[in-house]
Amino acid sequence: MSPPRAVDELEVDFRRWERFEREPRIASHSPLGVIELMPTSDGTAYGFKYVNGHPSNPSRGFQTVTAFGVLADVMTGYPTFLSEMTILTALRTAAVSGLAARHLSREDSSVMGMIGAGSQAVFQALAVRSQRPGVTRLRLFDVDRPTAETASRHLRSLGFDVTIETSAADAVRDADIITTCTADKTNATVLHLDEVPAGAHINAIGGDCPGKTELDIELVRRNRVFVEHTPQTRIEGEIQLLPADFPVTELWRVITGADAGRISADEVTVFDSVGFAIEDFTALRYVQKATAATRFSEPIDLITEPEDPKDLYGMIGTPVLV
Repeated sequence: MSPPRAVDELEVDFRRWERFEREPRIASHSPLGVIELMPTSDGTAYGFKYVNGHPSNPSRGFQTVTAFGVLADVMTGYPTFLSEMTILTALRTAAVSGLAARHLSREDSSVMGMIGAGSQAVFQALAVRSQRPGVTRLRLFDVDRPTAETASRHLRSLGFDVTIETSAADAVRDADIITTCTADKTNATVLHLDEVPAGAHINAIGGDCPGKTELDIELVRRNRVFVEHTPQTRIEGEIQLLPADFPVTELWRVITGADAGRISADEVTVFDSVGFAIEDFTALRYVQKATAATRFSEPIDLITEPEDPKDLYGMIGTPVLV
């Protein structure tokens, strides 16, 4: 799932956004993290993703995020595709940021500032550069220096001119595109209003559950905010701390021309991204098509097939007392 192709596939489905079922994700929260189900359907296929988010997992030898997804045929209800989605979630999350950058950032963007150098960092940089090829300079900050060094090593091997900064403010200095992707499950402020250069576009992707934010509330309040699905973002995104009537624009409306995107070179735009089921649906369909009849896909025996569809008990063979 290369960044340019992934962004193109997402744009196709964002343009038909209104054809999908759109409901906020189903979340089960615990003190250590969250487990979520993200379902949707376009009337022909149904899809869902199971995903967790546990920020303390790496200290115990586990990944912060793991996921898998399923597609099914709406006409029969039978599942048609099952895929691991841990890496795929990172790819689609980055692709959504790339899509936002395509429609909201300045075309002459050349400097990217990144706050948070964890699992998302390299994918985010690649997706942004796929849409703004001039972005070759990257300023990176993470509270965990070894994590920043690992990310910078990967990014330099991919052709980025990377500097590791000692503060978030230094990371966004003169940045045209800013990504915030921190993991702590708290209402935090990692980026302040007075630190953001005029004309910057911000992909705020770390504030993705209730009680978790990244941006200075005044930074959000004073600039135009773009979201995926408004009801979900009001629960989970940066705007969760603002009144329910705070105005936002859904990204699909910009893509279809129903609403304006960036209106001036000096405007600061904020994409308050929390991730939405339609994006996972797009990713699953993309991988299903890309892997069909290849060594990367194999059939599995998942569904019972009785000779008589009405006689499930007959498959047991030996009488069983219940």
